[in-house]
Amino acid sequence: MALKLDDVKRIAQLARIDIAADEAGEVLTRLTGIFGLIEEMQAVDTDGVEPMSHAQDLMLRLREDVVTEADQHALFQSIAPQVEADLYLVPKVIE
Repeated sequence: MALKLDDVKRIAQLARIDIAADEAGEVLTRLTGIFGLIEEMQAVDTDGVEPMSHAQDLMLRLREDVVTEADQHALFQSIAPQVEADLYLVPKVIE
């Protein structure tokens, strides 16, 4: 994918990033390098490679699924400014 300076300026506008005209060329070079790396990685043959969640073959230690904390719901709500039906009431901030 070949980018042009106009593409960089459009992306900056959409992302609400202020890029000076003299910086646009450097950003274009960096983005082109990133896209080149992505294309290079996509060209690698990964057939037969099993996906893994971690680079090392690790297993997490398992523990029993038991409650270890006491229920402090009433304590936390007792210090809240406003509570109704076990819910915290907050001021409306969006019209």
